[in-house]
Amino acid sequence: MAASSHRIMLGPLVAAIDQGTSSTRFLVFNSKTAELLSHHMVEIKQSFPKEGWVEEDPKEILQSVHECMERTCEKLTQLNIDITNIKAIGVTNQRETTLVWDKETGEPLYNAIVWLDLRTQSTVERLINKTPGRNKNHLKVSSSSVPLICLFASCFFTVLLAWDGRTVFQCQTASNSTGAGSGFIILIWCLTGGKSGGVHCTDVTNASRTMLFNIHTMDWDPELCKYFGIPMEILPRVRSSSEIYGLMKCGALSGIPISGCLGDQSAALVGQMCFQDGQAKNTYGTGCFLLRNTGAKPVMSDHGLLTTVAYKLGRDKPACYALEGSVAIAGAVVRWLQDNLGIIGSSEELEKLAASVCTSYGCYFVPAFSGLYAPYWEPSARGIICGLTQFTNRSHLAFAALEAVCFQTREILDSMNQDSGIPLTQLQVDGGMTSNRLLMQLQADILCIPVVKPSMPETTALGAAMAAGAAEGVSVWSLNPEDLSEVTSEKFEPQINPEESELRYARWKKAVQKSMNWETTEPVCNGNGRQEHTDTGAKIQPQNRL
Repeated sequence: MAASSHRIMLGPLVAAIDQGTSSTRFLVFNSKTAELLSHHMVEIKQSFPKEGWVEEDPKEILQSVHECMERTCEKLTQLNIDITNIKAIGVTNQRETTLVWDKETGEPLYNAIVWLDLRTQSTVERLINKTPGRNKNHLKVSSSSVPLICLFASCFFTVLLAWDGRTVFQCQTASNSTGAGSGFIILIWCLTGGKSGGVHCTDVTNASRTMLFNIHTMDWDPELCKYFGIPMEILPRVRSSSEIYGLMKCGALSGIPISGCLGDQSAALVGQMCFQDGQAKNTYGTGCFLLRNTGAKPVMSDHGLLTTVAYKLGRDKPACYALEGSVAIAGAVVRWLQDNLGIIGSSEELEKLAASVCTSYGCYFVPAFSGLYAPYWEPSARGIICGLTQFTNRSHLAFAALEAVCFQTREILDSMNQDSGIPLTQLQVDGGMTSNRLLMQLQADILCIPVVKPSMPETTALGAAMAAGAAEGVSVWSLNPEDLSEVTSEKFEPQINPEESELRYARWKKAVQKSMNWETTEPVCNGNGRQEHTDTGAKIQPQNRL
């Protein structure tokens, strides 16, 4: 059927920039129905200049945003949808990925260091050596009458910045000519004018991932900045997750307010409408991130989880907190099997291979490529595949890879149940990997609780759009419970008995133990036959970080 020559009349529209680890998306939603009207996606290339290093080109990230915005506007025009109906733009981003740039020239001073990067192990060790008694839980002390607990882990912004800053800061004649932050901060700055008056800000959810932010006072903490040697003047202004930060200054959407900002996992929590204490979601992207809403009071973890800010939806609204468990490798294992081993051609082929056997035949895969994140925080771990026999084939390995994602989620959920004291009765899920129906069924079987998947998988972008549309001065999206659109979903019920699930989980835990302590200071031979030494990863015993 030919498209009508008349433009489609819709209610107010809200757009979202979703800048993730492996791709950038621009999506446009109907604020009255939460319907996704159009979108465009561009993949982001990663480079690996040294073993354990993961970088991205900041200019490529920025270019991908502009391309996605322009292409989506073209698609809307082809659908006869008037782009002037777009009333606000939200931004959501990969967290902890670190970038330092010159605010005077607008040029990045180094590549973006991705959160998966392992180069900072020596920096972690150096920071630990600074603490009394080499206490890895240092800063669990009183500062400004507030308990401050920092997690020493190589993936977090401050440790990456401390590494990057050794080179970057000496390039600056004055520290106030330098800007620091994750990729989204430079996005807002660039989109609102860049060096010609761009807004240098962040929101509370991203600030809480830096180890420099006090989640009680909702501001940068001077003592933490001093401890880590980070000049406070390079840090962005911290604002709520839902307010007008500035106006677009470029492209077809020039003049539209940017009014929502959330780290990707917080955005997914909002998009899944987990506004009640006890509700939880798990996002299956490059990594896997399970967040549980704990309400207006932060809950301190005794089982290897992080205490973080979930969202603050307005300048005058209270902050909401969450417990979070992070898995480094989820969807990334699919890319590894495809790009590094070449045993699959696509994620769809992985599902078909695994479904052809429906068992790993005793094979267990621990994809600890970047060490183990929650609840272990063990950077010395490395990936292993064990339980192999002559009968094992690539189909069994494909199944074991999917099981690995599910087992890692089970470990997080167990910790979360222990910390909260109230077992979760169902898990809401989102992210690219949820299109794999076998994975979702495996997840329900391994958790022994139902898994609920929304029919519209772009909940991260939806959360950013909701925050943007609800901002004061925009007010086209109501977040009142009675006004929220009902979400259609699919539920996966457990199909195996709990005893079998526990047996498989116990063997997974045994495999995890075998993956640990692979990084040593013992000499190893390189490809030229010469001996080299590997760095010992600092073993981290995390509590919470505020």
